[in-house]
Amino acid sequence: MNTIMRKSVLSVAGLAFAGGVFAGPIAAHANPVDTKPVAATVQSTAPKPQGEQSRIPLNGEQTANVKAIIAATKKAGLPERAAVISIATSLQESKLENLGHLGDSNDHDSLGLFQQRPSSGWGTPEQITDPAYSTTAFLKGLTQVDGWQDMPLTEAAQTVQVSAYPDAYAQWEQQATDLVSQHWNS
Repeated sequence: MNTIMRKSVLSVAGLAFAGGVFAGPIAAHANPVDTKPVAATVQSTAPKPQGEQSRIPLNGEQTANVKAIIAATKKAGLPERAAVISIATSLQESKLENLGHLGDSNDHDSLGLFQQRPSSGWGTPEQITDPAYSTTAFLKGLTQVDGWQDMPLTEAAQTVQVSAYPDAYAQWEQQATDLVSQHWNS
């Protein structure tokens, strides 16, 4: 047998052996004749909520703001995880209420669902109090965070918001997840 032919045969044999080593244990336990349906559990790739969770009842205005956040997230072409982070952030910042100027109670010049500040470049007061605009502005900041999809919610939200209470967002993750599940397809 010439050298080229021998190398070809050995290469094919090596690939067949390697394929058997890697696929063999799986194939050895497979039962291709068994046609019974098998129940499968789909595991979510989203991180589990961190810490104790808070929950508030929502009124019509708050529910409308949830739907506005979801609509803006979809319009931006972002996944449900972005909506969960946005809603949890808004739950922490404003309890999903589109806040105007709060007088002496106001934190600087913070406005809207996300307590964004005109003086920090988030937009005009009119823009910031528009749920679609403020959500889009938040999402723009979020998508500039490397790896936001895989990081804990509170870390992603804090990177955008730069809050004095960086861990506070985590408490709203379960309610935000539930709201996105309930309204994403409605």
